[in-house]
Formats: sequence, C-alpha cells, structure tokens
Amino acid sequence: MDSEREGVGSGDATSIVTGAFGFSGQQIAKRLLLRGDKVRTLTNHPQPGSPLFGRVQVSPLDFGNTAQLTESMRGATVLYNTYWVRFSYGGLSHEYAVRNTRTLIHAAEAAVVKRIVHVSITNPAMDSPLPYFKGKAELEQAIQSSSLSYAILRPAVLFGEGDILINNIAFMLRRFPLFAIPGTGEYRVQPIFVDDLAELAMDGGQRSDSYTVDAVGPETYTYTELVQTISRAIGSKPLLVHWPAGLVRLASGVLGAILKDVVLTEDEIKGLMADLLVSHGPPTGRTSLEGWIKSHAGTIGNCYASELARHYVSEGAGKNSRPGC
Repeated sequence: MDSEREGVGSGDATSIVTGAFGFSGQQIAKRLLLRGDKVRTLTNHPQPGSPLFGRVQVSPLDFGNTAQLTESMRGATVLYNTYWVRFSYGGLSHEYAVRNTRTLIHAAEAAVVKRIVHVSITNPAMDSPLPYFKGKAELEQAIQSSSLSYAILRPAVLFGEGDILINNIAFMLRRFPLFAIPGTGEYRVQPIFVDDLAELAMDGGQRSDSYTVDAVGPETYTYTELVQTISRAIGSKPLLVHWPAGLVRLASGVLGAILKDVVLTEDEIKGLMADLLVSHGPPTGRTSLEGWIKSHAGTIGNCYASELARHYVSEGAGKNSRPGC
C-alpha cells in the first residue's frame, strides 16, 4: 500500500464527526461505524430519534470551552468536520462560524488529532464579496496552515434523503402555479449525492496526503434545467417565470414569512447567479440527480424542510415546519 493510502483512521480507531445527526454528518458516521470505528460526535443538537443515537458517543460542540473540546477529541485519529452556518440569523453569522471552526482546528491540534476531513464549498475565494465563500476560503487557509494533514472537499449542492434545497424546490413546484427563476436561469449547478460525498470523506480519512478536491456529481444543469428536471419527475407543471433577482428575493421573503423560515437569501441568489456552484474539474460523484429524483418522485417535496427548525431554533420550535404532511 503506498504512503498516500495508509489509513490514519480504520479498524478500532476513534473518529470525530461534527454533527453526526445532521444531513451529511450522519452518512459519514454510518460508514465509519460499518468500518468498525468508534465514533464520537460533537453536536449541540442530539437527536434521540436518530438511528445513530446510542451508537455514537455524544459530546457538546461548545466553542466557549476549548479545554472540553480538546478533551473530547483526545485519542481520535481523524476529525470529519461538517460544521457551518448557512446564513446569518439570531446571532449566528459566517464570521461566527469561521471563528468557531478556527477554535475547533486549534483544539484538534492540541488533542494531537492526525488529520481533518473538512467540507468546504466550490469556488471559495479570499476576495469574494460573499461572506459564505470568503469564510470558506479563510477556513481552508487556516487548515492548510495547521499541523494537521487534511482532505478538503468542495461540494456545490447536496441532494439525498433529508436535503433542503432540492426538496423545497419540489415542494414549491407541487403547490404553486408559478415558479420564479432569478434572471436568465442559465447559471449552472452541479449537485452531488450525499452518499457520494460521504464516500469521498471516507477516502479522505484513509489517506495521509494533504489535498483539496471538488465534490461534484456527474451532471451539470443550468438552474432552469434543474427546475424543469424536478418538475417533470414529480409530474407538476407550474409556469416557470424569469424575474429580476430583487423581485425573487422579495417573493422569497414573503414565502419565508408564511413558512416561518428563510427560503433564499440575497447572498445565495448572488452566489447562484455568479456560477459558483459548479466545478471546473472532472466529476467526483457518480450518482445521477435525475435518476435519484425519478426514484423518489412520490415523496420528494411532499413536506417542506425548514432550515430554521433544523439548525437555528430550539428543539420543538419547528414542530409545524413541515406543511403538507
């Protein structure tokens, strides 16, 4: 076995996963458990209803207690980091997430963790005017400057059981006579199946070389094509209209007030329209989005998935966040 494939985490190893009850974290944790690893999750949202509850050790993700964070990671070989915040809300911000993740990196170093597998984003840039993409670039730089070996994965858009974006597009296509597309809709997206991302993470944890790779699926769609693909699969035929970005943002705000959620932010619209959710390299995932949507056409979009209920509000606050169920 060559040096790049020598496993730093396998067999009876202990692995740390931030957010092992979350969308991508749970897929990584499942694979680690199947491999025989002991898994410890750092989380502020334990999920007693999760099939992983009781199978993973749970420690608090308390960025104000670095000693505790360090102790929680002591003896672990690999840290799989999925922690981030999607948008600023209720005291949370991208700057806050950057600061917290720096604390996590320093704690991992102090705990003598050997390696970090970190989930970033396609096309991060230090000079980006968008805090999301700038913050992700700052964290990549922090990881590269740390003592940890690393695998940095850059997904564009994730899909799979429990996703938010694809599900909620389907939800709106099922329920409204119009679907508004910002601008021309010719900007592109390259979604990756969450299980494929988890496989890339597992590979990243077993290697010893440091590298960065885009995590993108085999299909690239314009945004209009993406919406049309979902619409065909679920048998819904609303009128697709092209509106100015500002008008779409306004409509999203109104819809968010009705759904008690943040549907789409101004920065997310800007990032989408700037063609940032696509890779310039070869695909690294193998699962077809169109095929997956067709196989889940009966269930996708039946319920609304609330970002606020899932990640930003206290347990129980989002009980009515799944209209249509």
